[in-house]
Amino acid sequence: MSLAAHLEEIGRPLVAEQRAHPTVAGIAAGDLPEPVFRSWLEQDYLFLLDYVRVFSRLAWQAPAAHLGDLVDLAHATFHDELALHRSLAAEFGADLDGATKGGPCANYTAFLLDSAANYGEGLAALYPCMWGYSTLGAELATDPPAEPRYRRWVDTYADPGFAALTRRCAEMLDESRVDPARAELLFREGMRHELAFWDVPRKPTD
Repeated sequence: MSLAAHLEEIGRPLVAEQRAHPTVAGIAAGDLPEPVFRSWLEQDYLFLLDYVRVFSRLAWQAPAAHLGDLVDLAHATFHDELALHRSLAAEFGADLDGATKGGPCANYTAFLLDSAANYGEGLAALYPCMWGYSTLGAELATDPPAEPRYRRWVDTYADPGFAALTRRCAEMLDESRVDPARAELLFREGMRHELAFWDVPRKPTD
């Protein structure tokens, strides 16, 4: 079994925990209160800006065979995912420019940026986000929400192109020769951050 496949086995019950979280359940049902999703959008927008920096830091260290893929990942995050967030922000009244990181976002991005100081460890740390969202998207797409804005969010992460990027990330992780025990430790920590991120900070006005 490859390292990525081993980590995915570990991660499946942790994705199930995310699927049961009230925020994810609300997106799946299409009835998540707008203030909650608005706050989540703002936090995830700030997260994704640092996620691009994580890919860029890894690209600087990458072997030639991985360099183009990491550039593609950074490009897809910056242009596709952030474009979705800007579009949804306009519909939900989110303040992307004025948002500040809550605790879960600050802790998660610090963990990822620190882990990216080492190439293989950085890939292991970010894999929960890539694989977790691809898995959640595929699951939610089997019975998508009727609410069109939430369905658009689901469709983004259920897209075959996103799944292909995730598979390539798994291949790079397997090829990185990272210490498996260290990779598992970082993967588990990343999955904990993923779950905590759904605990959306609320604003006094909400």
